Amino acid sequence: MEKTKMSFIGKITKYFKEVKSEMKRVVWPTFAKVRQNTLVVIIYVLIVGLVIWGLDALFTWGMSMIIGR
Repeated sequence: MEKTKMSFIGKITKYFKEVKSEMKRVVWPTFAKVRQNTLVVIIYVLIVGLVIWGLDALFTWGMSMIIGR
C-alpha cells in the first residue's frame, strides 16, 4: 500500500474543513453564563489583588521597622 502525498493547499483545505466540523459540535455558553463567569473572575481578581496589596504593605511596614526608617 503506497502513501499518497497531499499537496500543501490540500492540507490547508482539509484542516479548515475539520475545524468547521469541530466548531459545529461546540456547545457555546449562554450570554448569562458568560456574564456570570466574568463577574466571578473580576471579583476574584480584585480579592487576590487586595490580599497581595495588604501583604506588600505589611511586609513593607515590617522591613521599615527592622531597618529603622
